[in-house]
Amino acid sequence: MRALISVSDKTGVVEFAKELRALGWEVIATGGTMKLLADSGVEVINISDVTGFPEICDGRVKTLHPKVHGGLLARRDDESHLKALKENAIEFIDMVCVNLYPFRQTIEKEGVTMEEAIENIDIGGPSMLRSAAKNWNDVTVVCNPEDYAQIIAEIKANGNTEKATRLQLSAKAYTHTAQYDAMIATYMRKQAGLNEKLFLEFDLKQSLRYGENPHQEAMFYAEKTAVPFSLASAKQLHGKELSYNNIQDANAALAIVREFDAPFCVGLKHMNPCGAAIGQDIVEAWTKAYEADKVSIFGGIVAVNRPLTKEAAELMKPIFLEIIMAPKFEEGALEVLTTKKNLRLIEVDMTKDDSVKKQYVSVMGGLLVQNLDKQTKEVVAEMCVTEKQPTAEDLVDLNFGWRIVKHVKSNAIAVVKDGVTLGVGAGQMNRVGSAEIALKQAKAAGVTEGLVLASDAFFPFDDCVTLAAEYGVTAIVQPGGSVRDEDSIRKANELGIAMVFTGMRHFKH
Repeated sequence: MRALISVSDKTGVVEFAKELRALGWEVIATGGTMKLLADSGVEVINISDVTGFPEICDGRVKTLHPKVHGGLLARRDDESHLKALKENAIEFIDMVCVNLYPFRQTIEKEGVTMEEAIENIDIGGPSMLRSAAKNWNDVTVVCNPEDYAQIIAEIKANGNTEKATRLQLSAKAYTHTAQYDAMIATYMRKQAGLNEKLFLEFDLKQSLRYGENPHQEAMFYAEKTAVPFSLASAKQLHGKELSYNNIQDANAALAIVREFDAPFCVGLKHMNPCGAAIGQDIVEAWTKAYEADKVSIFGGIVAVNRPLTKEAAELMKPIFLEIIMAPKFEEGALEVLTTKKNLRLIEVDMTKDDSVKKQYVSVMGGLLVQNLDKQTKEVVAEMCVTEKQPTAEDLVDLNFGWRIVKHVKSNAIAVVKDGVTLGVGAGQMNRVGSAEIALKQAKAAGVTEGLVLASDAFFPFDDCVTLAAEYGVTAIVQPGGSVRDEDSIRKANELGIAMVFTGMRHFKH
């Protein structure tokens, strides 16, 4: 029996080769793998001794040879194949152990040139994997060091790998080459300016108990590269497994947290904030957010952008919550919260960066792709379009409301005061309906003056301005852009409301 070994990831390969030799296998190797094995005391055959041809073109050509691929592809049960091998002095190769040049690591390096990337495109490796995988009935193909132990165990027990194992390894090999080719295609297409194809790669993170409803099967897949503000790379410290709806809601909460630098807390239900606040610290932020809507937070999700302290944990503990997320949980906080068996505690990397740029949304038979809505304009006095100007205090709340309403389902209205949400109107079929919901919530909270209202899109009529004045709104932020903007401006002037236009809409469907 003969094994051909040629690996970039040399994890465990020396031990693997030694085990094969101890079991009576011949080991063939190339380049750096051959040197490593030989230096480690493994008796190894140079690939050039098998092919009778030297490595050429700086190693670009070494295994692309009939004595390699003939030995891999020939069917052991086909007389014509056996005859061809005998006539051409080709011996069987019964195992291929190959993993590929580190293309991903190369293109992720800062300042990498296209020439460097191309030199890390493996040609011989994928060819050997595909040949061995095609002939899986007779050939064992291995591309992941994690499979070495099982392979050795089966050879020790049976003299060879089991047929079912070879089929699984074949599937893994084709997956490996498919991922590799997709990576290269994506890189080359970007260099060439082509966009009519899209290749995505995600790995199964976990199978979920069910989807949005118990009769729906669901799974959670993650990108290869960990990114900040992501559930895919977060660390769950305690509690039940996350559900499909948990993940959706948690993702929405993290998108809101990302907007704020000051200590901030948001409570969220069904993809919409039900209470959010900034404070001097997390204790104050949580207290304000909870007081903003004690009813809706029941069974909700909480996210904060500072380490969760024991004091904050003690305040949260009596409330029924599904998830608490923070960049870190202090030891005292964990002691308090882990007494609640099912409460999920999740530590999330909240480093600000722009590594994620695209958003993907599936539709029936298709996929929508857009740039993430990361840009949020600062609301400044120069944006004012009314006779009344916003005060310095108004501007603080206008900026707070503008960052909150951006993450509320359209049509979206947020009513705020002193860095706290007092009312949120989400997802209504008309904008005045959302405004009524938000303003009535604020009134129910006992606040009827000095309010600030934020709208994710323009007012098509002046009815929202009229309604806002009735509930004590003194300043409004909206994008502007309606053909009836002048009607809203006129009404705001008439009612003594300051209004600013940002010029940027933030629909969230």
